Amino acid sequence: MEKFFSLSELRRELGIPLILAKKLVLWGEIKAVETAEGTLAITESELLKAKELLRHPWKRSYLFLKALGPGIITGASDDDPSGIGTYSSVGAQFGYKLIWMAPYLLPLMIAVQETCARIGVVTNQGLANVLKKRYSKIAVAILVMLLVLANTINIGADLQAMAASVQLMVEIKYIYALIGITALIIVLELSIPYKNYAKLLKWLTLSLFAYIITGFIIHPAWLNIFKEAIIPDITFNKDYIFAMVAVFGTTISPYLFFWQTSEEVEEHDLECAAPGPNLPKAKRVVKMRSDVFTGMLFANIAFLFIVITTAEVLFKNGITAVGTPQEAALALKPLAGDYAFILFALGIIGTGLLGVPVLAGSSAYAIAELFGWKEGLEKKFWQAKGFYLVILVSVVIGFLMNFIGISPMQGLYYAAYVNGVLVVPLIFVIMKLGGDKKIMGHETHPKWIKFFGWVAFFFATAAVITTLILFFV
Repeated sequence: MEKFFSLSELRRELGIPLILAKKLVLWGEIKAVETAEGTLAITESELLKAKELLRHPWKRSYLFLKALGPGIITGASDDDPSGIGTYSSVGAQFGYKLIWMAPYLLPLMIAVQETCARIGVVTNQGLANVLKKRYSKIAVAILVMLLVLANTINIGADLQAMAASVQLMVEIKYIYALIGITALIIVLELSIPYKNYAKLLKWLTLSLFAYIITGFIIHPAWLNIFKEAIIPDITFNKDYIFAMVAVFGTTISPYLFFWQTSEEVEEHDLECAAPGPNLPKAKRVVKMRSDVFTGMLFANIAFLFIVITTAEVLFKNGITAVGTPQEAALALKPLAGDYAFILFALGIIGTGLLGVPVLAGSSAYAIAELFGWKEGLEKKFWQAKGFYLVILVSVVIGFLMNFIGISPMQGLYYAAYVNGVLVVPLIFVIMKLGGDKKIMGHETHPKWIKFFGWVAFFFATAAVITTLILFFV
């Protein structure tokens, strides 16, 4: 008689995450049968077939990336060109003095983002919709408007950085590069269904490897980096604390809260439309956790390597003022070589193609939910006109900011600070929502989420208050 394996046993036998084991069944790569208890069972012959499929490391890596959902997109979009600009400025201005924030922020990032994803999984509603259940519409509207303002400034900065980076790579006028990139992003986000668009965004996350590779090319002093990362070197002056808040606002960004929650809803709707059994909420939470952890870890590593690159090459050579990501790329060229320069510039373009749609999409989700409009990237334009018009207007305004005398990059650092301020009330409300049994039922925060989520809130609050005190003293 042939032996049967549960999904958990299959995962252990294959040495893969549970999320990939489930996806292999959903994709039809492994045939499973439903038991009388409603669980899935896999035969030994199917197990051997799966082992052969996953024999090659590249195939295993490809399938794992394919299996990931909104979490990896959310994490990678956190390091968009405006984020790269903030991290580059911090690395050039302070060297390694802020690199401790990478390891210390990681559990906070995971906790906050899992809270948002958990809300989306359990309620099957976007964040603004859930907020309206507990808070007044005026309070939610103020939060949404601040979010949209910060997002639009970031979009303008990202488009500028991408166009300038294209100029670094090929001979083209800035205006043509800017128009081309803006048009490409609008067409992609407005015309491609979510299930295909999500695949494109997922592969764009690979652009972050440009910064990891660059970090190894320059051969930094790893032992020194390890020491700086473990022992915080905090200076109590307004520039340093301001930079801390900007990094916090860039790393744990408000727009990611709304995007993550809404994309969990989109993923569930796609799963419901697909043939085969749907995952219950408890299993969706487990799947989501692997997804969120991978995305946040990926974003955190990219942040670490951007600071390493700019601190090692620019700060150590006396270049402490970097206004844009492309300035950082140009500064790297004579000091670290052509490969570092090319990878840094390509990374800006790739992360921009990922980040701008997420920024515009999060604004659209928030406004559509605030006013009760139909929403969703899986819908056609005529089915959710208001939702798509918000995306279109956000990108167009960001585009126009490059021509009306306002430098998006001048406002970038301050937009990051605004994000750091805005994130304080947002973390508070999502922590309250995630612990509310009336909303979350039995899927309220686990203890570790409560701990690190509230640590994030108190850290951000203390940093913002300290900057205000230092500015007025």
